[in-house]
Amino acid sequence: MSIYKGGDVTRRAVEASPQTYARIGGILYLFIIVAALFGETFVRGTLIVPGDAAATASNILGSETLFRVGLAGEMLTCVCDVVLAMILYVLLRPVSRNVALLAAFFRLTFVGIYGVAKLFEVAALVVLGRADYLKALDPEQLYVLAYVFLRVHSYGYGVSLLFFGFCCVLFGYLIHRSGYFPRILGTLLVIGGVGYVVFSLAQMVAPAVAARLLFPWLILPAFVAELGLSLWLIVKGVNVPKWEEIT
Repeated sequence: MSIYKGGDVTRRAVEASPQTYARIGGILYLFIIVAALFGETFVRGTLIVPGDAAATASNILGSETLFRVGLAGEMLTCVCDVVLAMILYVLLRPVSRNVALLAAFFRLTFVGIYGVAKLFEVAALVVLGRADYLKALDPEQLYVLAYVFLRVHSYGYGVSLLFFGFCCVLFGYLIHRSGYFPRILGTLLVIGGVGYVVFSLAQMVAPAVAARLLFPWLILPAFVAELGLSLWLIVKGVNVPKWEEIT
């Protein structure tokens, strides 16, 4: 009997603080967006020269600290994403526990693949590190090998977006139905999630089309939705009365 009461008290304590979860989730989400944008735009976007292994290697070696900071920031987003998956599950499980759990699983799968993809950036740094055991290879060979690792990272990142897209679709669906979050945010998140899925599949099937025609246009709705959701969680949080109605 006492065990049951303890569990019930714990459950109600968790459910009684949606605003705390919302504010923490919003801050984590904002950090994820900023760190990911920094890594994609200001690090890889400026250092990696498409099709030119030597120029890419020169840029990375000349701005190694920037490359490492970007990598560290994106690895921290993996930690934040794990916590955010739990927070979004807690906030949206009153709408549908099973769908919220599935969405959280998709987000965790995304984090796993994304984290593995980041190891290829680490591998590129190792190859360009001029260690003694690498002297058997010519500099040009090392540059090409590092570039190959960066290309594998790019494809791995694209694969991870397939799972992230389904996560966005499911969480967007729950937000749209919730009644305690703006329906427009849910709609945009669903559209953005579909964009992630299409971009991920296109990168595997027709990479040239994905790079030149689809990016970043398919990603923009998701960016707007995710940024809007993060700011809403920080500033407004949850409509607690409506949240409690269906809890």
